[in-house]
Amino acid sequence: MRVLIVTAGSRGDVAPFTGLGRRLLDAGHQVAVAAHPPFAGLVGGCGLDHRPLPGDPRELIRARSGAASPAEAREVTRAFLERLADGVVEAVERGTDLVLTAFGPAPFSRAAGEAFAVPVVGAYLAPAFPTREFPLPGAPDADAPGPDGNLAAGRALLAAAGALQEGTVTRLRARLGLSAAPSAAVPGGDIRPVFHGFSPLVVPRPADWPDQVEVAGYWWPARPHGWRPPAELTDFLRAGPPPVFIGFGSMAPEEGERLGELVAAAVARARVRAVVQAGWAGLSAVGDDVLAIGDVPHDWLFPRTAAVVHHAGAGTTAAGLRAGVPAVPVPVMADQPFWAARLHRLGAAPAPLPFQALTAGSLAAAITACVSEPAHRRRAAALAGRLAAEDGAAAVLARVGVAREG
Repeated sequence: MRVLIVTAGSRGDVAPFTGLGRRLLDAGHQVAVAAHPPFAGLVGGCGLDHRPLPGDPRELIRARSGAASPAEAREVTRAFLERLADGVVEAVERGTDLVLTAFGPAPFSRAAGEAFAVPVVGAYLAPAFPTREFPLPGAPDADAPGPDGNLAAGRALLAAAGALQEGTVTRLRARLGLSAAPSAAVPGGDIRPVFHGFSPLVVPRPADWPDQVEVAGYWWPARPHGWRPPAELTDFLRAGPPPVFIGFGSMAPEEGERLGELVAAAVARARVRAVVQAGWAGLSAVGDDVLAIGDVPHDWLFPRTAAVVHHAGAGTTAAGLRAGVPAVPVPVMADQPFWAARLHRLGAAPAPLPFQALTAGSLAAAITACVSEPAHRRRAAALAGRLAAEDGAAAVLARVGVAREG
């Protein structure tokens, strides 16, 4: 079959689908990934076709941060969504037998699937259906604690997301000659089946989720063909004890200089070695025991570290758990506080350190607390062993096989 994976957002929103795509490719399917142009190299380097989606999420973040008012920020986002919606339609129109869609562009993928008579299956990286068991990632704090509050918080989050996309979805469906969008409060909530690409060991499937909404397990990112670690990195790793990894992914763009100074001071105070990843912030740090790097596959680097300090994005959280190393979660926004809290609850990390509270002193203390408590590493290693026995892609491959036979 020709399978098109549609995703939008930062690198963490794309990388897991390279692993899923490679599994589909190895099973004999033709696989394309529709993603923003900055990720063409990531997709192509993993042997998958790339179909560009308009826009650069880095520019969206900069534009929103520079907006003069919340209303202006919303308009910037809506303009981005308009272009994204048209890009999704163009990607589907180029030909496919099945669409696997991430949560963000799901309503656009659903509309394109209807227009071109192509089935659409959900492939979501974070919990995306309200439940009484926990507030959804990114949900506002519930006014009433407990199951009813969790459910209300999840519904409020999805209603806000739906309201932001509503105008774009209405215009798109009208242009495609489709009826009005379903009135469900969940954006793309009428898509079935839906597979969530995280482990039930980390977030068990809620009992009150709808039928055909499953927790499949992680879709581990593929390593680009022919990748080799830089000699500078391998030399640094051999030169001393395992370092601490520090990186904030797509967070804090243009704050690299400030964060670099903070990180260098924290590393010196904690008396550890560190590998610092630039990310979108352009983070760099200078010191005898510090090495600054660009993109390096986490599945290669993390097992060689003493701990990982990160923003608790879904993908980086998963990579740390897979490696069996403890974490220092420094959540910034969106779903990151959710994953940070999960790491702490699992015993693989000390209490989260919110990015807003980040100082050289607080980061040094958090690193020390993480690496000096053996229980964190024991629990992370034990969980890694159990994760290694899972096959998160298997359920998706089985569903694609059913579609082919149909």
